[in-house]
Amino acid sequence: MIATTFTRRSFLFTASAAVLKGAEAASVTAETAWGKVRGVEVQGIKIFKGVPYAASVAGRNRFMPPMNPVAWTGVRDALEYGPSAPQTAAMKGQSEDCLVLNVWTPALKDGSKRPVMFWCHGGGFSSGSGSSPGNDGTNLARRGDVVVVTVNHRLNVLGFTYLPGLSGVSGEAGMLDLVHALRWVRDNIEQFGGDPGNVTIFGQSGGGRKVGTLLSMPSAKGLFHRAIIESGPTIRLVEKSAAERNANRLFAKLGIGRNEPGELQKLPVERIMAAYLDVVKDMGSADQMTEGFSPVVDGVAIPGHPFSPTASAVSPDVPLMLGHTRTEMTLLSPADTFSLTEEGMRARLTAMIGAKAAGVIEIYRKLNPGATPSDIYFLAASDYRYGAPVMKIAERRAALKHGPVYLYYFRWETPVQGGRLHSPHTIEIPFAFDNVKISASITGGGVDAMALADRVSPTWIAFARSGDPNNSKIPRWPKFGARDWPTMVFNNEIKVENDPIHTQRVTMFGVIPT
Repeated sequence: MIATTFTRRSFLFTASAAVLKGAEAASVTAETAWGKVRGVEVQGIKIFKGVPYAASVAGRNRFMPPMNPVAWTGVRDALEYGPSAPQTAAMKGQSEDCLVLNVWTPALKDGSKRPVMFWCHGGGFSSGSGSSPGNDGTNLARRGDVVVVTVNHRLNVLGFTYLPGLSGVSGEAGMLDLVHALRWVRDNIEQFGGDPGNVTIFGQSGGGRKVGTLLSMPSAKGLFHRAIIESGPTIRLVEKSAAERNANRLFAKLGIGRNEPGELQKLPVERIMAAYLDVVKDMGSADQMTEGFSPVVDGVAIPGHPFSPTASAVSPDVPLMLGHTRTEMTLLSPADTFSLTEEGMRARLTAMIGAKAAGVIEIYRKLNPGATPSDIYFLAASDYRYGAPVMKIAERRAALKHGPVYLYYFRWETPVQGGRLHSPHTIEIPFAFDNVKISASITGGGVDAMALADRVSPTWIAFARSGDPNNSKIPRWPKFGARDWPTMVFNNEIKVENDPIHTQRVTMFGVIPT
């Protein structure tokens, strides 16, 4: 059932004010399996925010697999973003009861088969939110006649503490939340004009890692049909032994016996978060993606690592598009990294790469004559942390010889901060979402950026529609193959190059953990 009533609303939304402020808004109502929700239509796009896809995960449900939401009567307002998961970031509206999603759609149930683009937010497995203004789906839904879904889920200690004595499936509550949200899409998205048989999961950084993890989860198989990994190098996850150590450290901080996991469900969430932060602090420089509070290879929900020693064969037929940016680390490094001395650069790369750092530095110097020590650090560190692992994923996924793989390299340089960021981590997001203006703080919002978005966003949409990114806005993009390494290079000029950073790739393949 769909009801539409014209009203005049002062602005109800906390994000996308540039898109919606001052616009005529109409109230719209849609059905879900658990009750009706009221959203709003602005400039032709129907928007529903804070829709529950699962029951509360507080109290007795803490650390447990998600369950369906409690049905409601009447019409529930879905006008504002719901809570984000508790985390370290200074973010408003955090709550343990955070299993909500947001929907942007050109039309409610009308018989059309619109592709669904399901966004997994970044922030590793510890922070972030699907409520970020840069993830607003208005422009993407309008440009591509697609349905956009963003989602919040459990993170860090609440999402990824290994407690097998409490739950048979443990250490991946946050990933099970995403699977549950995909089930919500399967069961409800047709009411929002979407096609449950054509769902693309996509995400950047930690969101890309979540996409890679979903590809390895049997419970997620069949709930999505294409996948996009943007700078999300999820080769390996956390082993049970490391997860058990983390849980023991958490219990010790809280003064709880290891054989009393149920006591964790009785404590104030603030106390658990404080203990978690102490554990992370004690871990020092340990990689939180593979040694911290992140998804665990438990042999049940996640049978094996997503891409080690080979690509998971759980969902081999799903087409995959993936890539990385040239200087990911310019966004992720402290301010003093932009003025490194030679000695400082060598010290930091040695701490990151180990004994082979000297040889890596020599190669990067030959490839980049005249580069400053900071330049060398950003290029090498970016390839080590992101570029090489992403390319290794492409190689291993293509070796399955099932679904096609498409590899990209994002070289476009932003003018913000005097151009010193070059091609930073996250730069693909505003172009894929067609949110260049909303995200002017990272894109600059200029003519070149707008022109690139006019080519990148349709490419993401084309892939979501058919599993093939080719469209009239770009040169022909061939499927990836490990013989030639065809790669779409995104810049003001878009072109295909075979193995565009061959020497860097070969060098880093010799030093990255795989």
